[in-house]
Amino acid sequence: MPIQNIPEIFIANPLLLPDLFVYDFRMTDEVVKSKVDLSLHMFSFLQTGQKKVHFADAAVAVNEHQSLLIKKGNCLMTELLNKNTVYFCKLLFFSQKKIEDFLQKHTDSFSLPNIRIEKDVPFFVIENDQYIKSFIQSLCCIQQMKDGIAENLLVVKFEEIMLYLLHKYQEIFVQYLGSLVSSANYSSFRKTVDIYTYSNLRLEEIAFLCNMSLSTFKRHFINEYQVPPGKWLLQKRLIKAKEILRRGLRKPSDIYADSGYNNFSNFCTAFKNEFGYSPHQVINKH
Repeated sequence: MPIQNIPEIFIANPLLLPDLFVYDFRMTDEVVKSKVDLSLHMFSFLQTGQKKVHFADAAVAVNEHQSLLIKKGNCLMTELLNKNTVYFCKLLFFSQKKIEDFLQKHTDSFSLPNIRIEKDVPFFVIENDQYIKSFIQSLCCIQQMKDGIAENLLVVKFEEIMLYLLHKYQEIFVQYLGSLVSSANYSSFRKTVDIYTYSNLRLEEIAFLCNMSLSTFKRHFINEYQVPPGKWLLQKRLIKAKEILRRGLRKPSDIYADSGYNNFSNFCTAFKNEFGYSPHQVINKH
């Protein structure tokens, strides 16, 4: 799975990243778990479809009634079509400098003497009210203007949306802004592994969220757990599958994908190799 460098892929000269940038993203084919390297922070004003994002220590899903503010860095992004077989979101990118300038200008006004925090918060969910909808529409108008005027207005619009979100969400949004300016990343390797142990993410996807190559991830994993990651995850996921079957919560054919297997046959084989009996025999025993 190739890494998508965003917003570079949307810019004519990717070596000259602007401090503010608006892009209309449309598609008619669903994309599941793209590897994305965000070099700028990003507003995703979702208009139609659904978006799911995995980070190193968190995950979030939003629909067209919500927008998402995402911190720059690595993530896995899934974009799903709606019933009209289209996906559309308006993206507003902004640099680290823009957020730092904004905070320096407005910290006193909002009585925020200590904006830095020790918790990494990779996203913020925004409920689309009438003000947000009007703001999105105003971005459409700006995009149709001449470059110089559009750039100047975009500076004003960025300050507008940030001020509105501070007004709307107050201390909750303040905490998120603290994450954007925090220089430290407090997400641990083990925390990320723990979060995705029982997911259906592949090893290379978990490695990406840890900002590691697959080979580096494997070496680091063995140093931490003294066992290869593939074997460790297999055992953990099969143990959970066994417990689900033992409690009669789901059928074997319903859980193989959640256990990280592409087909039911491979799941049954691995299950029997691990426990000495088939998934169906677990149900029969209880």
